[in-house]
Parts: sequence; C-alpha cells; structure tokens
Amino acid sequence: MSNTTSGDLFTSESVCSGHPDKICDAISDALLDAAVESDSHSRTGIETVVGANRICLFGEIKTTATLDYERIVRDKIKHLGYTVPAWGFSYQDSVLSNNIHQQSPDIAVGVDDGGAGDQGMMFGYANCETDQFMPLPIALAHALTKRIDEMRSTSSISWLRPDGKAQVTVRYRDGQPVGVEKLVAAVAHAEEVSADEVREDVIRRIFKPVLSSFGFDLPAANNIVVNGTGVWHIPGPDSDAGLTGRKIVVDTYGGYARVGGGAFSGKDPSKVDRSGAYAARYIAKNIVAAGLATKCEVGLAYVIGQARPLMQTIETFGTATASEQALYDFKDKIIDTSVKGIIDKLDLQRPIYSPTSAYGHFGNPDYPWEKIITEA
Repeated sequence: MSNTTSGDLFTSESVCSGHPDKICDAISDALLDAAVESDSHSRTGIETVVGANRICLFGEIKTTATLDYERIVRDKIKHLGYTVPAWGFSYQDSVLSNNIHQQSPDIAVGVDDGGAGDQGMMFGYANCETDQFMPLPIALAHALTKRIDEMRSTSSISWLRPDGKAQVTVRYRDGQPVGVEKLVAAVAHAEEVSADEVREDVIRRIFKPVLSSFGFDLPAANNIVVNGTGVWHIPGPDSDAGLTGRKIVVDTYGGYARVGGGAFSGKDPSKVDRSGAYAARYIAKNIVAAGLATKCEVGLAYVIGQARPLMQTIETFGTATASEQALYDFKDKIIDTSVKGIIDKLDLQRPIYSPTSAYGHFGNPDYPWEKIITEA
C-alpha cells in the first residue's frame, strides 16, 4: 500500500469506456448480466478479445438462459460509440467468433457445494481522502474519463471519438493530498480539429470543471499534456487490441493499494476474484466510515471448492482507533466471508455488472459493496 509522506507524488490513470480493453470488459459483463437475468445461478467466466474488425469470445458458461450472443455483443459495441466502419472496428462490420463452452465439471463440482470457483487472494482498501473513501488520484482519474465520455455521448464536444485515457499526479504533504501536480489526457478526435483546439477544449471543458468539483485548481500549463503525440484520429481496436481483465489496476485503486491476481469482468459471483474483492472493499470501507481507522486494507484468500477463506487480514497502518480484536469482531458482524455469505449479503446474483466495466468497480454508491452500514 502506498504510504505517502511529506512532498510525495502519486499518479493514477483511468481509461474511457471505449478503450479496447474496456470494450472487452463491457461485452463480457453484458453477457454475464444477460445470463443472470434469466438464470440467477448462472456461472460464467467469459473472456473477450477485440482487434481490427474482429471480436472473439472465449471462456465457460453454465446456465439455463438462452443468450443471443450476436445481438448482445453488437448492441454493446454500438452503445460504446463504434458506429463508423472506417475506424476499422464497428458494430456493423466487425466479424464475431464465439468460442464459449460449458463450464468444466471439475470446477462445477466444487461450486455446487458452495465452494469458491477458483483460488486466489483479494484485497480491499479505503481511506479518508475523498467522499467515496477512495484514494484521490484514482477518484480524479475516473472522474476525468467519465467526463470525457459524457462530453462525447451528449455531443457537447462534437469532435470527440470513442476511446481515451486520463492520468493524474497528486502531491501529498504529511500524508495528505494538497494539490494536483500534473494532468494528462489522450483523446481520439475528428481530423478537422486542430491540436490547439483539442487542448483548449480538454482543459477548459474537462479538466477545469472536474478539478473544481474536487476543490483543486489546474496545475501550471507546462504540467498539462493533451495528446502527447500531437494527433489521434482512429480510436479503438484498429489501433490497439483489447482483452478482458487487462485493466485490473484501473478497476481497483489506481496502484495506491495492493490488488489480487484476478480480474473481475465476465465472472459470476461464485468466482471469488470478483465477489471476494467486493467483500474486502465492503469491509475496509465500513471500517473507515465507522471511524475505526482512517486507512484500511483487508485481505482475503480462497481455495477452489472450499467455502470459507483461508486467510482474513485487516491492516490499518497505525491509524486504528479500536483494538485489533474489535476490528475483526466488526468484520464478522457486517458480513459472512464464505462464498455464499458474500453472495447473499451483497445480493450478487442479479444483473448489476455492466456499469462496473467503466470507471472502476469501487467508489460508486449505487453498488451494493459500497453501501455504508448504519449500525453493527
């Protein structure tokens, strides 16, 4: 975990919903949602790969639902803004291949008895830097990419195309964020708009309002970079292939805290890569929200086929206001960390996953693992 000290800098990045890796996450989660909407006990481990005019589905599924893969995939790509075949990737023209198969019986036998669908370790984190109990650098980065997407989808900035990134460097003093040191954005744009116009609009209509909403001023002009190569016309998979689960740092805490080894998107909640990480965040956030610490990292580890975690740890980095035993008692009161306990407590067997494919899995108060309990 990042222990920022006097004069430290910390950088996090986020990517827009039309980034190639996020296209893949969005497709994988759209298929998961379609499955659990019809069959709440569906199990999926869906991986998507996209490249120039190509979409490939891989992975496993166990469900009674009948999925229209073609429609779901193409509707999602259209929603993300890939509507121009000349960009080399579009909902109309890109070729789809479906290689999804039935879940392995060797995995199913363990999950059928309430065990974890995989082994692995998961971490959850929270601190007091933002109202979301998220580290400031990643919260800012997500707010910027969300703003870029909103400006494009509403045509408020008419020259924007799908795909983009934002990066934020925050200065800390004595462990507390005191200012934004550097800003970076990469945005795909129409050919007729100049680099100067791109920079001006990004600074004035994206950077400035987002930073203001967090109570910060813009950094000096020489610390702002917009489209470092000068121009970017062709968005998406024609320029850079995408893969489900490749943005696990963007999806979690922006590098500020440890992350587990597994990605989230396309996985049903029997996969503890996802549900275990959500439970760890739920515990950490509620510990901080309850005033029991100002920083908290929760660690969980599972083994395939077993219901309960092999490891449960709580680290507060010297900020706890309660005893170690009190922290663990609090954890046990708010959630049962068995696989079934997590699924039941957070009500995870329902179609809630598509929104998580962009702007991170943590910090959105609408997500059940982000709810703050009123008493324990």
